[in-house]
Amino acid sequence: MQNSSAILVLLGLFFVMTSCDSNQMFDAYKSVPGSWNKEQVVEFNFTPPDTTNAYNLFINVRNDDAYKYSNLFLIVGMEFPHGKTITDTLEYKMAKPNGEFLGEGFNSIKENKLWYKEGFILNESGTYTVSIQQAMRESGKVNGVTNLEGITDVGFRIEKPSTH
Repeated sequence: MQNSSAILVLLGLFFVMTSCDSNQMFDAYKSVPGSWNKEQVVEFNFTPPDTTNAYNLFINVRNDDAYKYSNLFLIVGMEFPHGKTITDTLEYKMAKPNGEFLGEGFNSIKENKLWYKEGFILNESGTYTVSIQQAMRESGKVNGVTNLEGITDVGFRIEKPSTH
């Protein structure tokens, strides 16, 4: 019974913390069961709240102790409502030089909020699609890592820029 009470308290705290996030415009996650195959594309569809304001876009990644790299390479594509597509190959630092994972979280799961685009204007009306694919390679090897272990969830987030 204690475990279910603790889970309810944690869920309540999570909802309180996320509901107070006034800068959040879109925030979604998809689980990566087992390992992340290099052919598996994680997609998010969204409609921006307007086409005139600038937003900050983030890739969110949760990893556990099975992740054995200090960085992460991603191929991120954004398809605009009227057919235009932009694609970026991005590298993110995932660990300190001593091997300690970056990110926030308790126990073995760490959550990383990674910059994708800053001050970006989603200037077309309609539905956008963001696609995220892992592009890891081991040092000195030509072929990519087929099944990337240790990534548990991939997310996409849109925020209004802070006005500090």
